[in-house]
Amino acid sequence: MRAVDYDKYLRAAHVPHIWCPGCGHGIALKTMVRAVDTMGWEKNDVCMVSGIGCSGRAPGYVDFNSLHTTHGRAIAFASGIKLANNNLNVVVVTGDGDGVAIGGNHLIHAARRNLDITVLLWNNTIYGMTGGQVSPTTPLGCKATTAPFGNYEHSFNIAELVAAAGGNFIARGTVHNPIQLEKLMVQAFSKRGFSFVEVMSPCPTAFGRRNKLKSAPAMMQDLKDRSIPIAKALKMEPDDLDGKIVTGVLLDRDKQEYTDIYRNLVANLRGA
Repeated sequence: MRAVDYDKYLRAAHVPHIWCPGCGHGIALKTMVRAVDTMGWEKNDVCMVSGIGCSGRAPGYVDFNSLHTTHGRAIAFASGIKLANNNLNVVVVTGDGDGVAIGGNHLIHAARRNLDITVLLWNNTIYGMTGGQVSPTTPLGCKATTAPFGNYEHSFNIAELVAAAGGNFIARGTVHNPIQLEKLMVQAFSKRGFSFVEVMSPCPTAFGRRNKLKSAPAMMQDLKDRSIPIAKALKMEPDDLDGKIVTGVLLDRDKQEYTDIYRNLVANLRGA
């Protein structure tokens, strides 16, 4: 792997991180830093925003302009930042609870507007920080503190949700394959318009121990076993994809970006 000066991007005083042993979020953070380095962005040209949850700790560890905001509101804050300063590279780090439950409407409408921000959603299929409650992505039948006999709700396919809402670039990767994940993040950062990368990340503490995945290595192996590249998935029957994780670029299109439309409107009004 290409050498990266991680000290350049991290706030050393805040390391080591607080994530549990075996949590995949540390890999996601390292992959994100590598992707920023690949982009060649200056640190002051990056603004990273998070809400509440395990993923919400990420901006505290990186030496960028960063905001740790209220629960579910990271994308709302990021939208205001991008509109105020279109030159900033605005990145949102959120989780399946923060980004899809309480923050679900913000996710949908930012994708609909096709605002030029990147959302990295670290999906560990559980509310990890607050005690292991069911999240919108907890698989049917899996146990949680609020579902001791098994979750009886169908889970969201977040990538399909964002695609239907109108995002320009949608991808999914896992922390088991950080090389692919880095490439997906670079593609998302490079894309004009709303870009979204779902990062599948294991939670041994709140999810794994309740669902017969007794160790972090077992959960990483599970990610590997269930991952299917998009090219292969397109040739499979829908029933055969049940429980699988389809990885790669799921959608890449070129809709007109929101701030471009907005600024053209302002220019036309001033010239009227």
